[in-house]
Amino acid sequence: MSSIRFKSFSSGSCGNCYFIGIFGDGSRRCEAGVLIDAGVSPRRLKKELQADGMCFDDFDAVLVTHDHMDHIRALGSICKHIGKPVWATAELHRALAFHPMSRDWIGRHRVALEEGAWNEIVPGRIRARCFVVPHDASQTVGYAIMLDQFKFVIMTDIGAMTAEALNWARQADTVVIESNYDPEMLRNGPYPIELQARIRGGHGHLSNYECAEAIEAFRHDGLRHIFLCHLSEHNNTPDLAWRTSLPAASGIPLAPLPRQTASPLYILQD
Repeated sequence: MSSIRFKSFSSGSCGNCYFIGIFGDGSRRCEAGVLIDAGVSPRRLKKELQADGMCFDDFDAVLVTHDHMDHIRALGSICKHIGKPVWATAELHRALAFHPMSRDWIGRHRVALEEGAWNEIVPGRIRARCFVVPHDASQTVGYAIMLDQFKFVIMTDIGAMTAEALNWARQADTVVIESNYDPEMLRNGPYPIELQARIRGGHGHLSNYECAEAIEAFRHDGLRHIFLCHLSEHNNTPDLAWRTSLPAASGIPLAPLPRQTASPLYILQD
């Protein structure tokens, strides 16, 4: 059986970038993989991949969730220096064509996702399907990704949970879900009232409690791992996010992803 491995390079407002891939049975060789978002530089990406015995050849494409800076800061540079296909919805590609972080280099790398259908990212190995979530970008999507028969779901920067997002999570082997802020820390923290209202207003970010409620709703017997992503630096702590969702996880391995540093290379299936 192939091994499925996952790594976060950064997860938060400082930058977001994740890797998921299929590795050969008993080997460190990646047979097919994708990046999700491009919030870290190619130089840092290369360094973090090399730390786990990997290289740029170990991912075949980049999937974009939305066009906020922390998710596409390095997209143009990755297109220029690495040259992988960039998959996004037609609406997102229209925004990326004019964004200063992507407009100069994305042109020939653009591939449009068909919404409401599975897209062959790596033929025969990796398929992806997007679902729209509420967030104040041009458009924001989560992804259900099939790696052979392994189903991985990621939903970051989601202002409120949706029925469609829950539906995909209920089918997943692994879920990555935002747990951005603690309401009390946000209320008593350094952010102005306007920014606080934006964060909790339904098109901003998911609180720890909303994340825990979602986990309670999508938890199922086949779920193997849950990762908490996009934790706020000022309005949350890894321990607080973890403790809030731990009862809902009910024994399923649960881990917060680091904000500014890389995570371990997690083996999701071996």
